[in-house]
Amino acid sequence: MTITITAFERSPDGGKGLARDTRVRWALEEAGLPFKVRHVSFRAMKEPAHLALHPFGQIPTYEEGNLVLFESGAIVLHIASRHAGLLPDDADARARAITWLFAALNTVEPPILELSIAKVLEGDKPWNEARMPLVKDRVRARLAQLSARLGAADWLDGAFSAGDLMMVSVLLRSRPSGILDEYPNLAAYAARGEARPAYKRAYEAQRRDAIAAGSPG
Repeated sequence: MTITITAFERSPDGGKGLARDTRVRWALEEAGLPFKVRHVSFRAMKEPAHLALHPFGQIPTYEEGNLVLFESGAIVLHIASRHAGLLPDDADARARAITWLFAALNTVEPPILELSIAKVLEGDKPWNEARMPLVKDRVRARLAQLSARLGAADWLDGAFSAGDLMMVSVLLRSRPSGILDEYPNLAAYAARGEARPAYKRAYEAQRRDAIAAGSPG
């Protein structure tokens, strides 16, 4: 059955690989699965046809036969659970990899996303200048904890897994702020993720789509 995912028609990131469909593209590339991309405009995302796939009117979605999924973490976990290469065979290691996937989304990403919102959507607010240091410190607190745990290891728990895929995807969203570079081992960790052939294919595909659509960037 053909796999179809949705992505922005005009990606706000301008093709920098930060949109959440890139995570799904990366997982599919790691698993060696062919797929199609259906591009959705911001207007279409709020219309009934798309809301039937994603009740919150966002991207990405995943369609495979009668199966429809939304939320990038759920989609990546589905791909990893059904196809080799993204989760260990050992049951305990598999559970740890899944734990890291959830940690990326639930613990590390929220303060990074808050920083993005503060800069992009709240930059003109009178209280933003006073609040920004607090927001950045929350990002640093999480990255410091993650840096201490990673140490000198290449990956979070032995071999590369879906947990690393999601964590690298999240960390890359902090790079524009410059905070990621304050933690050299995390910056190197993210760079190792970017160096994977599957990531490169996903990134280039998302970038080509953005350029073709005329996204700013």
